[in-house]
Amino acid sequence: RKNTKRVPSFRKLLRTSQIKLDNKLKNKQYKQKSAAKKYRKEQKKLREAVRDAISRKPFPLEECKKKQVARKWEEKEEEDALPLDMMDEDDLKLMEDLAQKASFLTRDLSSNEPVHVKKRKHESVIEKYEKVPRRLQTEPEKELIHLLPIKDKTGIIPQAVEKPVLNVAHDEEEDTEDMEEEEDFNEEPLPILTPEEMAAQRRRKLQERKRHIAALASAILSEPDNNMKKLKELRAMLMEQDPNVAVIVRKLVMVSLMEIFKDVAPSYKIRPLTEAEKATKVKKETQKLREFEEGLVSQYKFYLENLEQTIKDWKQRKLKKSNVISLKAYKGLAEVAVKCLCELLVALPHFNFHNNIIVLIVPLMNDPSKMISELCVEAVKKLFKQDKLGYASLGVVKVISGLVRGRNYDVRPEVLKVFLHLRIKEVELKKDSEDIAPKKKFMTYKEKRKNLSRMQRKWKKAEEKLERELLEAEASESKEKKLKLHTETLNIVFVTYFRILKKAQKSPLLPAVLEGLAKFAHLINVEFFDDLLIVLHSLIASGDLSYRESLHCILSAFHILSGQGDVLNIDPMKFYTHLYKTLFSLHAGGTNEDIGIVLQCLDVMFAKRRKQVSQQRALAFLKRLSILALHVLPNSSVGILATNRVFMQTFPRMDLLLDNESQGSGVYLPELEEPEHCNAQNTALWELHLLRRHYHPTVQKFASHLIAGAPTEGSGALPLDLSQRSATELFETYCMKGMTFNPPVASVTPRRKDTFSQMDSFVDEELNKQLQQHLSETVPHKPLDFAKHLKESSLA
Repeated sequence: RKNTKRVPSFRKLLRTSQIKLDNKLKNKQYKQKSAAKKYRKEQKKLREAVRDAISRKPFPLEECKKKQVARKWEEKEEEDALPLDMMDEDDLKLMEDLAQKASFLTRDLSSNEPVHVKKRKHESVIEKYEKVPRRLQTEPEKELIHLLPIKDKTGIIPQAVEKPVLNVAHDEEEDTEDMEEEEDFNEEPLPILTPEEMAAQRRRKLQERKRHIAALASAILSEPDNNMKKLKELRAMLMEQDPNVAVIVRKLVMVSLMEIFKDVAPSYKIRPLTEAEKATKVKKETQKLREFEEGLVSQYKFYLENLEQTIKDWKQRKLKKSNVISLKAYKGLAEVAVKCLCELLVALPHFNFHNNIIVLIVPLMNDPSKMISELCVEAVKKLFKQDKLGYASLGVVKVISGLVRGRNYDVRPEVLKVFLHLRIKEVELKKDSEDIAPKKKFMTYKEKRKNLSRMQRKWKKAEEKLERELLEAEASESKEKKLKLHTETLNIVFVTYFRILKKAQKSPLLPAVLEGLAKFAHLINVEFFDDLLIVLHSLIASGDLSYRESLHCILSAFHILSGQGDVLNIDPMKFYTHLYKTLFSLHAGGTNEDIGIVLQCLDVMFAKRRKQVSQQRALAFLKRLSILALHVLPNSSVGILATNRVFMQTFPRMDLLLDNESQGSGVYLPELEEPEHCNAQNTALWELHLLRRHYHPTVQKFASHLIAGAPTEGSGALPLDLSQRSATELFETYCMKGMTFNPPVASVTPRRKDTFSQMDSFVDEELNKQLQQHLSETVPHKPLDFAKHLKESSLA
């Protein structure tokens, strides 16, 4: 019989995606299986019912009692029975006749029932089952299609046609037959592949998936507004179910979608349309743009949800029900998801759901996995560096502050160190002033009438109209709004810092807090200066801080005092004393890198506060820094000598230390920890003569320059490339982190012949001296050149 099911057209198949067709096929197969299973269950239940009805025999209560009485009667008869030899011949013959009949053997002799009563009862059971009403297959009621009536002489005659009914039973039989054939086919064992064949099959599948991903991505990038369905299809590949290629395919799809969204996303935030906007009629182009934006936002949202779910499954050690991907492979998927989120955080700070990405990334900065935490920290640093306006920075700072407080200050120090990369400095604000241009003043009507002709006024009017439109389209942020955002951001940063100083002074976050205070101290409100200085001094006096943390404390205190703190009447002598005491804890080993902090402290303490520093204090620091220059690496020596140069040019009578004669009474006490009372004026800078013979040429130049009295002109002056740089810049320039010597050492290979000739002359001189001394003691006449003679004889 011809199948009446409609076959889909080729055009419909072309429009339908392969995934949808696969899903339809799976649904159809599942329905066929369930229908066949249900039919088999019904048939099985029917057979069991018939079997039970045939085998089951009802036994009423009276019959059971009769059986029990019959058994007792048999026992009594057996007891009273006589042996066969005592029976009559007629009775014995009767017994033999009855034994030949089958009904006699199967009959209960104790009962008074007739012989064929059981047969009748069995027949009655079958009759009872036959009397049970059965469900006959009635023909389905035919549906009628009512047509237009016909009007006749007799009246209106209604018209109707039977609706054609599909032969569902026949289709079900065909489906069950197909399912049975599929089951028989599935029961056949799959061919066993060798490892080489499995690897080749996996490579082939992977290449197919890669080509498919590349085709979809290129189509989307070429025409994004017309290929939203392909974007959806590509996102659906995040749920790849083939266990052989699932992990790699999902990673490729994640990265591909990330790059697509970075390229396709517009440079503005897409807002949802209001009901009034949806109701209004718009042009086709506008409607097409709206549909594209709506589809893009929805797909972007689903993509971010997939990334979030991947990370959550890995964090909670969860596996999906399908078990396509192992728990070990989930870590690699989670790392790729985090990388994609970090890229989107930096690349699309203006687009939708940016705050959601921040909420996902910031807690991962404190993740136990070092790789993931470093990825997130670097992404936040990049975001801070490129954020000129401050919207994204404010959102990140709020989430970090909440995280630190919620975890009870139990976070990694790197989480707080990202605050150091905020673009909230006066230099940065001045640099950005080019972007924030003041509003242009246009000419008034009187000025135009006075200075311009009629044609010029006409052109000027059109030009000003165009400029106004450009200014509105540009929508540049005002300086006041930017400063407001920066102020709010800094307030949250300082609140976080002050909470840690107050409640968690022994926390590992303290160095990061002190470093942050040292950077932003000049922006702190004057009202907090007194309390903050007291806290910093108490931290130093407690002795619980390392030398690096104490250096940050000193730097923070002097940043406060050098800015708005000039109006405060505070003597920072205790901070000078602590730095003077800390200098000798630095050396050429691991602490060499901290010389940079020392140079910053000296710049703030002496160069910017020279009027508040006494001569004795400056002399003491100059002497101790010269001693320290002998114990550190060349870049630190260059930075320290540059600082000494500033000392000698800033403070008067520093040349006392270049003279051998002592000034005043007392002896220099280098071990004393008080710079004011160590009598530094009674010593000399003999260290400069040692540094003059240093192996580094730049150190030699600085030492010679200082011995000459640090002149600005003349033969003893420094070259411009050294004199115009600060001590911190010189320290960074001559750094040896890359295991390279700056400036590079010229390679000189001495000749072998010259080396041997020098050795021979040295040996000749020594031998001549020893022999002449020996002969002068023993022989009074003129000594001979025995060394030359011995040498010639040995050569011969």
